[in-house]
Amino acid sequence: MAELEALKQQAAVRAAALVQSGTRIGLGTGSTARYAILELGRRLAAGELEGVMAVATSQASEDLARSLNIPVEPLTPEPLDIVIDGADEIDPQLNLIKGLGGALTREKLVEVQARRFAVIADHTKLVSRLGEKAPLPIEVVQFGVDSTVERLRALGARGELRRDAGALYITDNGNYIFHAHFPENASLASLERSLKGVLGVVETGLFLGMATVAYVATPEGVRELHAGA
Repeated sequence: MAELEALKQQAAVRAAALVQSGTRIGLGTGSTARYAILELGRRLAAGELEGVMAVATSQASEDLARSLNIPVEPLTPEPLDIVIDGADEIDPQLNLIKGLGGALTREKLVEVQARRFAVIADHTKLVSRLGEKAPLPIEVVQFGVDSTVERLRALGARGELRRDAGALYITDNGNYIFHAHFPENASLASLERSLKGVLGVVETGLFLGMATVAYVATPEGVRELHAGA
């Protein structure tokens, strides 16, 4: 566990080095993204950065950023220069499953506006196909949740609603998350379209064609990956 945490930090520090003074940054959510926020805070405190503005993908990331004196503003239509965030799975085309940190909707809203989206992870997140290890988080509204889950099951989903200490997990948006597994031969693009068409679904954890680069830490060092490379 300690080794993986060290690898996460290495990937985060590598990506945080991309941030320059005067840029608008998207701050991801989760254990790996936390290291990137800490590194950005360190660089600001050391005078290595100035004039940056951040948009956070969760309340937890916003609170951490503010504690480090990183300026945070709401999401506006203005493009972001770079977003740094983790992933639960990364395939060879840099398609991602995200959302096990519970912030998938806000993450997608922020990352779709980024000129560059840098993914940070340790080597255990690399997969040959999405869904190989992790479930697909799907954010669903609370009202009529059982009906929404039945509609998802009709599409072939297996899984259950996420729980935290026995209670149903509630996102920053006041919604639930369904952790789904789908057949291995499911087309990602078709699956995304089908899921987004299900009444009661807010957003999915499929991030397809959004990442521009991935920094993946291995025991041999940090690898820089590009789609199809």
